[in-house]
Amino acid sequence: MIRAERAARLAAEARAGDLEIARAALEVARLEATQAHAARYALELEIERLKLQIAKLRRQHFGTSSERSARLDQLMLALEDLEESAAHLDAEAEAKDAAAAPDAPRWTVAELKRAKAARRPLPGHLPRRRIVLPGPTACACCGGGLRKLGEAVTETLERIPAKWVVLQTVREKFSCAACETITETPAPFHAIPRGRAGPHLLAEITVGKFGLHLPLTRQSTVFAQEGVDLDVSTLCDWIGAVAVATQPLSALIADHVMTAERLHADDTPVPVLAKGKTKTGRLWTVVRDDRPFSGADPPAAIYYYSADRKGEHPQGFLKSYSGILQADAYSGFGQLYEPGRVIGAATEAACWAHARRNFFELAELKKGPIAVEAVKRIDALFAIERAINGRPPDERRSVRVAHSKPLVDDLESWLRAQRGRLSPKSETAKAINYMLRRWSSFALFLEDGRVCLSNNAAERAIRGIAVGRRNWTFAGSDVGGHRAAALYTLVETCKLNEVDPRAWLADVLTRLPEHPAKRLDELLPWNWKALRDEQAAA
Repeated sequence: MIRAERAARLAAEARAGDLEIARAALEVARLEATQAHAARYALELEIERLKLQIAKLRRQHFGTSSERSARLDQLMLALEDLEESAAHLDAEAEAKDAAAAPDAPRWTVAELKRAKAARRPLPGHLPRRRIVLPGPTACACCGGGLRKLGEAVTETLERIPAKWVVLQTVREKFSCAACETITETPAPFHAIPRGRAGPHLLAEITVGKFGLHLPLTRQSTVFAQEGVDLDVSTLCDWIGAVAVATQPLSALIADHVMTAERLHADDTPVPVLAKGKTKTGRLWTVVRDDRPFSGADPPAAIYYYSADRKGEHPQGFLKSYSGILQADAYSGFGQLYEPGRVIGAATEAACWAHARRNFFELAELKKGPIAVEAVKRIDALFAIERAINGRPPDERRSVRVAHSKPLVDDLESWLRAQRGRLSPKSETAKAINYMLRRWSSFALFLEDGRVCLSNNAAERAIRGIAVGRRNWTFAGSDVGGHRAAALYTLVETCKLNEVDPRAWLADVLTRLPEHPAKRLDELLPWNWKALRDEQAAA
């Protein structure tokens, strides 16, 4: 019996040892599978990062393009998701390593360890709130008294949710003791009629829609979650009132733009709600930006709305302009260049980026050798332009005559030779004809240092509309289109002058009701910024 009991005990111990070995083997297998999974994520992350880097380099080499911008956005979204997944796996591995025994295998994967950028100090202009943790009152070692040597401070960036308040403006009434005449302080001016909304709230709603592309329905939902129910119709009323209140400033910006020596113009479609369907309206932008040729006047952009794309619309809002106009080959601009205009013909400056885009599409999709060569030749011109951006007109012209003109002359000869070898119906021949038919407009930049090589200033100005269009889907009416144009004018002009549109609009709405009409130019974004800078320096 003793021998049998001993044999049973030994057998049980053997089975327990085998079970422990199996458990250890299973844990090792799990660890290896997790590390292999994490290593695969690390490789995918590195591949996506390299893809994005290559795409950015290609974009820099071939110039900016809305088509390639969409591709970059997709790559960045894929990279963002992989970054989050890698950080998730890394955090899980660190938690398991912290809980495991010192001699246990490590879960952390070396491939996921990335060199982190040095921490920048938190913004110094933000207020600091001190939270002092209570210290010990006696020495933990001997129980003796303590004296303070200093303190260790750890800073954490935090954001406090928006704070809603109701401002009560109290006007006291007095009665005369002698004649009983009642005296009352006059009511203050409001930013908008029946002003139940303060200027900061109005600015947030306006910039939220036209600067951050947040539809009013979405803003109303956010406000309701914060405990303040504001109907969409109420927000619409406020937006309309802001557009009316700021109309004088929009007019001043338009006057400033139309005095420019050179303008950029472009348009983009805008769906507009109609009876039972949507129709396609247009938002036009006209941009003044003298910074590329070292101009001293501030940049600005104005927007116009039209129910269609007829040429009468640009001819109407540019009827008083006779300077240099940089735009695409839209026929609606054609009458502006005719010599029979009363104020004189505008000078057409063609956009090399538009011409290049035609060749680039053929080079990328069909790998056409002529298109590839055309892209390389045009890119050489853009490389020269990047080196002289921001220099005075005379200096830009002299550099172009010395370096760009030989390339342009050679490009023209080459294009004419290639066109003779192609079928007139081929896509490459059409791209060549697009340039040769208006060659004098393309070559104008060689004669005038104020001319840019592209119309990218206008394209950048309408990019925000294209982004917003995905969110608010359509304009409610033609009136809404005109209102959107006026408010886009304010927001985009602020951005061009590096002014926070929300802070500017809040301050302007506060001051506008009592501001003298003769001094309205003080409230324009560039003058407002200069005054703020002077006050900050003082």
